[in-house]
Amino acid sequence: MQYLVAEIVVIPANPARLDVLLAIIHSGDNRTGSEEMQGRTLWELKVFCAVVDKHSFVTAARHLGISPSAATRSLQALEEQLGTQLLQRSHKLLSLTSAGEIYYDFARKMLAVQAQAEEEISGLQSDPKGWIRFSAPEICSRFFLPEQIGILTREFPDIRVDVLYTDAAIDPIQENLDFAIRGAYPVSSELIGYPLWQYDRILCASPRYLEQRGTPAEPEELSAHAMVLHTAPRILKDWYFKSASRTMRMRMQAEHRINSGSGLYEAVCAGVGIGRLASWVAQPAIEAGTLVQVCAAYRLVSSAGHSPEMHAVYGAKGLPRRAKMLLDALRAKAMRQGFKMSGQ
Repeated sequence: MQYLVAEIVVIPANPARLDVLLAIIHSGDNRTGSEEMQGRTLWELKVFCAVVDKHSFVTAARHLGISPSAATRSLQALEEQLGTQLLQRSHKLLSLTSAGEIYYDFARKMLAVQAQAEEEISGLQSDPKGWIRFSAPEICSRFFLPEQIGILTREFPDIRVDVLYTDAAIDPIQENLDFAIRGAYPVSSELIGYPLWQYDRILCASPRYLEQRGTPAEPEELSAHAMVLHTAPRILKDWYFKSASRTMRMRMQAEHRINSGSGLYEAVCAGVGIGRLASWVAQPAIEAGTLVQVCAAYRLVSSAGHSPEMHAVYGAKGLPRRAKMLLDALRAKAMRQGFKMSGQ
């Protein structure tokens, strides 16, 4: 749709839609100016747009981190102030009315302008302060992350950090976190994603183990070896091996199971067996001679052939400036270390 713009008033070029929009505006003419604006907040616009986008009050509410009843009340207040119905509701279906279709277009534009303004203003504010609350895989407690937290908190001493290290898939909305860092493969959800870096999953063992048991070169040889499996957040028994010449699936039988990323890493380094490790975790030990990559022509991928990715997820309320600074620092550090970025 094309729009004609005059000063700050945006008017649809379609005359039929203009008539409906004017009807919405004039429906509140019997109210005072303050009464007209009461309840017509940017938050209510965000709720309205979320309900439309998610086709559900329940899903929209979870996306926004509020209750379904709060989402319903916000939309009702918006409709009351506008004096018109924006959504047709039934038990199984939500649909926009004619007025709702027009108002949705403008609501999206208003929210985009608000987000842009907040981004511009944030750069003018004083040094960031307050808590950054987030979760991260347990292996991050010893690799990569502590250094970046230290750099950030030294530069901005009023920042406080509250970290939950766990290999479980944490929902940042339910746990009231700014964001959650995850590995593996991003999944479709109402959460917003922030890619950090891509990596390979590789197989490694200690030199001591390989001296005793030999070094496998092909996946078919792994059945004769002690395999150490990471069991959190779930056990992946089917592994997909990809080389330059072939892709194959194997069902792995574990001789040892460990639910901790750090525990798996330490067990492999100690000679317990062969384990699947992230390349960014294993590479320093490989360079130091503590670990050796086995089946070196292969990497482990998803069933669709994709490489895993370190990424963060957060809710629709967005990221505080201090939280985004930490994620930006992590991604910048990954780039400096030569990690592969998403899309490369």
